[in-house]
Parts: sequence; structure tokens; C-alpha cells
Amino acid sequence: MTKHAAGEAILTGMVSLGIHLILGAAVIAWLIRSNPQIFSRVPGGPAFSTLEVVYYVLGIASIALGYYFNHQFVAQYAVPTGNMFWGPGSWQEFIKLGYANPAAASASQDYTIINVLLLPLFTIADGMRRGIRRPWLYFVASLFTSCAFAYAFYFATIERQHRHEKASVAGDLTRA
Repeated sequence: MTKHAAGEAILTGMVSLGIHLILGAAVIAWLIRSNPQIFSRVPGGPAFSTLEVVYYVLGIASIALGYYFNHQFVAQYAVPTGNMFWGPGSWQEFIKLGYANPAAASASQDYTIINVLLLPLFTIADGMRRGIRRPWLYFVASLFTSCAFAYAFYFATIERQHRHEKASVAGDLTRA
């Protein structure tokens, strides 16, 4: 592959990663806008609790690490005539390489079960119990960000909801 063709393949892959990033941000924004009662500032408290900050930092770190390794994958495997669905540098090859040896397959099957089965099952069931609107969006966000980010974001949401409940009870006691 010529240097120009390699650069073209990487650029095509980077566009795909950029689209993923934009879609991830859009899903997160949709989720936040769907739940203004949760994501509004907690009365009488800081903008974020320490625990919320920890969850967000860990989640954002997982996105940064994931995009770093995704960039490495695209740079190493993408070809100018390829596409993001099948062939060199594609989702299909990415998944195939996740099962390239027993160690990778062990991690990949665990990740697949936690992200594709447990994350939506947990966030939808628990989110509906908690009154979170569109809890399925946490799973959708994981497809464009990372599984770890989706869990961290969900846990931060629960923490924020808990802070709102505590502030409401404290306000009720003050008014009584």
C-alpha cells in the first residue's frame, strides 16, 4: 500500500470514529434532555458530588482509552477501499480479532455479555423503577462511547437522583 493510500484509509477510519463520537455525544445529550429533573442542579448542594465526579472521570477515561485503541486499530488495519462494516479495518474484523486467541476471546465474550445483555437489562429494568426516562439510551450510548462509560454515566445518574431525593426530604423537613 502506498503512503497516500495508507493515509486515505486512516482518514476514512478517522471519519468513522468521528461520527461515532458525534453520535455518542448526541445520545448523551438526548438522555440528559429527557431527564431534566435528574440532571438539574441539586438545591443547596454542589454542582457534582465527589462520587459523581469519580464516575464521570472514570467513564471519560474509558472513552479516551477506547478511542486511542480504536485509532490504533484503524491505522493498522484500514484500507482505502474498505468500509466500516466488513473487510479490513471494519467492525467485522474488529470483532473477529477480539476472538483471535483464547485470552482475547475470554475478554471479548465477557465484554459482549456485559455490554449487549446485562447493561440494557439492568439499566432498563432499574431505570424504569427509578423513573428515568428512556433508560435504553444508556445501552445506545455504549455503542458509541464505551461500556464502562455507559455504566459510569448510569451510576452518576443514580447518585444525582439520590442527591435530589435527599435534598427534597431535607426541604420537606425544613418546611414542616
